[in-house]
Amino acid sequence: MDVSDWVSSMGGPLVVVPVSALREWQGCTPQGRILGGGEVADDYDRACAVEELAGPVPVGGKGPQALVLGEEPATTCFLPEHRAFVRWLAADSEDELIAAARAVLDDSATSWVDCGTWVTDGPAMLLDSANAGSDLDSLGPEKAAVDLPAGNWAVRAIHTQVDDETWVGVVRLASE
Repeated sequence: MDVSDWVSSMGGPLVVVPVSALREWQGCTPQGRILGGGEVADDYDRACAVEELAGPVPVGGKGPQALVLGEEPATTCFLPEHRAFVRWLAADSEDELIAAARAVLDDSATSWVDCGTWVTDGPAMLLDSANAGSDLDSLGPEKAAVDLPAGNWAVRAIHTQVDDETWVGVVRLASE
């Protein structure tokens, strides 16, 4: 099965940050609104503000874009052949979940939600939005490489029930 490592969250959203901007992603800081009650939004605050299934936010409030995988703090992996993130909402096994995601991706009748455009300059890293990109070495397995070429990506997403026991979230990237 050709999937990236699975990444989980401590409770907030996951985020996909371009490798070129990892050092600028600050995550949750003592100066931010959520952790520190501060006046200025940090990267984690901006990630938590995404109310859609996915959406771009500026790294550092002004820099390159990161893609937030919103709505659920679901464990997630990347399917490179589909340029899609698979979100584990409910399933008995990884094989069942991946099969469900592939079925959703292959179904021309899937009702995708438009989540805007994500602009990236190339490869990225999937991680918990609370973590700072500069702490990547200490994150251990809680990160996954996302091999993408530079581009403007149409972001489409869905959370759907595939059968009685399997719910899957999919965030798909399509070249614009």
